[in-house]
This record gives sequence, C-alpha cells and structure tokens, in this order.
Amino acid sequence: MHLPLNLVRTRLRTAAAGAAAALLLVALGAEGTAGAVPRDAPPSDGPRAELRGMIEDVRGSDAHHYQAKDSAGNGMDAAKVIQDGTGRYLAVYHSLRPDGRFHAFLATSTDLMSWTLAHDFGPGASQPTIKALTNGGYVMAWEQDPDNHVAVRYYASRNDLLSGTASRSFDAPQTLSDCAEGTPNIYSVSLHPDIDHSTIDIGGHFYSGCDVDRQMRATLTDFASWSAAAQPNVDNALLHWGVKGNIGDRDALTFRGFPYGMFEGQYVKGDFGSWRTFVYDYSTGNADTTAIRTDGGSTAFANPTATVLTAPNGRPAVFVGLFLPGEGAAPGESGELLYYRTYAP
Repeated sequence: MHLPLNLVRTRLRTAAAGAAAALLLVALGAEGTAGAVPRDAPPSDGPRAELRGMIEDVRGSDAHHYQAKDSAGNGMDAAKVIQDGTGRYLAVYHSLRPDGRFHAFLATSTDLMSWTLAHDFGPGASQPTIKALTNGGYVMAWEQDPDNHVAVRYYASRNDLLSGTASRSFDAPQTLSDCAEGTPNIYSVSLHPDIDHSTIDIGGHFYSGCDVDRQMRATLTDFASWSAAAQPNVDNALLHWGVKGNIGDRDALTFRGFPYGMFEGQYVKGDFGSWRTFVYDYSTGNADTTAIRTDGGSTAFANPTATVLTAPNGRPAVFVGLFLPGEGAAPGESGELLYYRTYAP
C-alpha cells in the first residue's frame, strides 16, 4: 500500500489447531486471553498466538508513537527499524516531498521513539527496507520509479550507509508484471564469503495483470543475477479470508525460533479503509487475522513491519511499524504508528 504516484496502493486459513492456539495465555496483562494449546497442535501455533497478541495490543505496548516524524518533519511512512552493531537503532522509510515524489530516508535513534534524519536517498524511492550483515555492511532495497521495480544497494559500513555511499547497485528487471513490482522486504543475506559472492532472498509484490498486487519472492545472486516467482500459496491464504483487493507489503521475523510474517491485505479494491494486517506462519502455511487496538480505535492498518531487537531497557522486544490510512484512522492517529513490546526470553 501507499506506492508512489499513479500506482499508490499500498481471514490465511486457520486450522482447528491454530484457532485453539489463539486461546494461548499471552503475556499482555489484562488484554491477554487465557487458554491452552492442544497437545497435538503444531509447535509454531503457540508462539504465533503470542506474537499476534503483542502486535494487536498497541495500548499496552512499552512505548508507542502515532504520526511519527523524523527530526526534519518528514513523515516516517512504511518505516522498517533494525538495530545496528553499536546497539543503536536505524530506520528507513519514505515520505512524499514537495517535488511530488516519494523519497526514501534513513534516520537514527537511541530510544526507538525519536528519530534524527541522517540521509535522503533521493526522489522516486519508496517502501525501503534494510538488513544488517555479518561483515558490518548493510543491504537496502526499495521500490524505485519510474517503471516501478526493486532497487537493491550495498553499503560496506555504517558510515557509508549514513552518507548514502553505495558500493554495489542493482536495479531488478520487471519479470512478473509489465506495470509494477516493489514493496520489498529482505528475508536473508548469505555471504560466500563476500557481497560479490552472495545470495539475497527478497520478498515483494507484483501488479498482477496490471490490476491487483500479488506476492512474489526473488533471489539476487552475486549482486548480478535476478530471478523471481509468484507466491500463490501466500495469496490464497489471504484470499481465503475474503481479501479481494491488493495483497502487498510484508515483513518477516523469527520469534521464539519460528519464522513468521506480517502481510497487508485489502478487503475491497481501491478502499484504503479496508486495509488489514495478517500474521503468517511459514511453518504451517496458516495465518491469523488481527484485531489491532489503538488508543482512538483506528480500524485500517497497512505497510506492516516487525523486528525482534533489544529495547532501550535491555530486554528483548518486538518492534512494529504500521501505516494508518486516513480512511479508518481515529483523530490524531493517521500516518505511521511505531510501537514495541518487551517480553520474557
């Protein structure tokens, strides 16, 4: 959702065991629901229910901030937050600028709520994401216009990232749609042993039939070769719940040893107030709808991102970013919502 220019756009089948797992006691105080996971439930069901509860309970989070902006006043739409090697935090996000185009930005923080602008990656860049590498470098990906496509950049150090000095660049060809491909997330980066001998696993959407967004997964090999394939199983999971519009942005995280995703799905094509967030379980192919509770009672949520990191108080936490469209947003809540919840390891 919330794509640039004329391409602006920004319940998976839950098995009986998954539905029962939703009754898991989530460590969320009064907002939690008590229950037990069936003995024969898949092992990922319990953690998925716990994760979903953390995502849903904005009001009970350790900290949250509506209408997030950086130190220069740029809206932090579609923000992806990670922790760098110094223990500090980095955010990449986009904002619509006076030139009529989206720009991708980078900001830094020590508390996860206030953000200092560090770099503007230029016009036509939106939906950015970022991954820290084992060699001290960073890979970023974003959607670049015109001819909306996935752009990937490698920064050899934190200083290079902060200055926007990329040492490798790759602009992916459109392979599944002649209209648009984008909203990337980075699942993993494997160095064999360096960026020129690497495998980058990237998620995205393609504008299927130039009509609706659908899921894709791509591989960038040695920063030179791109291959992509549709992900109909993921699409079908959201379509099962009655999603009839776009299935677009997503993010992935590992929680309690299991891989999960957050996906946006639009129930009614063209209706920004119908965007909802789903929690996907890569282990089972199941997912859950979410009932996200904000202070004002907003109902529409898009561009989900999630990261497991260490909170400022030293505890493990799940950090979440959501874009709240004006349609469906409570007063004072439209725009980017950032929040996190700590949990017992």
